[in-house]
Amino acid sequence: MSRDFVGALLQLNAEKQVPREQLIRTVEEAIAAAYRRIANEEDIHVQIDADSGRIRVYRARVAVDEIEDELTQFTVDDARKIKPDARPGELVEMEELDGDIFGRIGAQTAKQVVLQRLREAERDVVFDQFASREGELVTGTVNRVEPRAIILDLGKGVEGVLATTEQSPLEHYRIGQNVKAYVLEVRRTPRGPALFVSRTHKGFLKRLFELEVPEIHSGTVEIRAIAREAGSRSKVAVSSRQEGLDPVGATVGQRGARVQAVVAELAGEKIDVIPWSEDAGTFVANALSPAQVLGVDIDQEHRIANVTVPERMLSLAIGREGQNARLAARLTGWRIDIRSDVSVAEAKAAAERGETEAPAPEAAPEPAPIEAAGPVEAAPAVEAPAAIDECVPEVDSSSAEGDAEPETREPVGVEAGGDAPKRATRVRKTKASSEEVSS
Repeated sequence: MSRDFVGALLQLNAEKQVPREQLIRTVEEAIAAAYRRIANEEDIHVQIDADSGRIRVYRARVAVDEIEDELTQFTVDDARKIKPDARPGELVEMEELDGDIFGRIGAQTAKQVVLQRLREAERDVVFDQFASREGELVTGTVNRVEPRAIILDLGKGVEGVLATTEQSPLEHYRIGQNVKAYVLEVRRTPRGPALFVSRTHKGFLKRLFELEVPEIHSGTVEIRAIAREAGSRSKVAVSSRQEGLDPVGATVGQRGARVQAVVAELAGEKIDVIPWSEDAGTFVANALSPAQVLGVDIDQEHRIANVTVPERMLSLAIGREGQNARLAARLTGWRIDIRSDVSVAEAKAAAERGETEAPAPEAAPEPAPIEAAGPVEAAPAVEAPAAIDECVPEVDSSSAEGDAEPETREPVGVEAGGDAPKRATRVRKTKASSEEVSS
């Protein structure tokens, strides 16, 4: 039995990758818990000899000055009756118990407790292994596809959760496909440790470059900043720690072989590799690549970079829906204002004209030009209606002798707009008719 027990421990050590000392400590705690359930006492302890496999069960309590738990503690005076040199805080053995008190039910209980504790120990070991891998790459197999996530099998009973928000829109996954992912977080779950991974994080892009570029892996070339819009475009700023080494050339590789390997892993996502610079203006100009930059004016107080580009390069510098300028701003940490050289020249010329023309209103406050507008004196042209006005009094004077209604009901003279004699004739006829009516 002892040899079988030791052999089982060695086998568990090999299969579960759990350290032997931790296995023995776990089995001791499990058997002690089973004894406590059977005896209904809390001061029972178990000790296992790792070489012989012998199990020793004994009763022991902790010596203390003041008792807080009567089931597991006793006073120092009582402890010194058993062990004269007992000190406070020391576990003092009181008596050794018979290890054969287990019956069939007790043995079954002990077995269940041992298996449970062993599973917990195994999960703790696996959790510790993967907890140290946060921020690293892992490779898993697509186990199942769920509406909100893809579950990856990472081995050892560990699952990786690739949420929909952490997936690139260019990628499609199938069952059994091998997928690389970046570890965001490791959590404990009832089924064991679970890894939450991502393929859109900028750290994922950095780890891929470390795999493909030996200079980045060794630290000769350093990735200083990354700006990424997963599935569309990314910008990577690199610098060299070795004099004479081109960081961009080392990262891109011969004929772009290295960067193309990363692009293939990202399903065709475009990647711009630019040199990093200590000078903010130079760095901003490089970040707007592939657009050509004429000049950069840095506003340190408001952290604004005013960039001037050729007119033909304006749309390229801004990018589709502002993507190029947006990624450059994220990469550099500066707010970027892009203008063309034509608009800058026009604004400058307008400002100069404004300065030269500004004093003109003060020097010439003369109202004479306004009065000298000769066409205002051509008022005789308005005298034409005067003839009509002269005829109106005749109508009024004639209507004073008779009834006024016929005159108001006869608007013919105004509508026709004829000459004065015709109107006078019509007025006379109206007068005559009025006289006949009155008679």
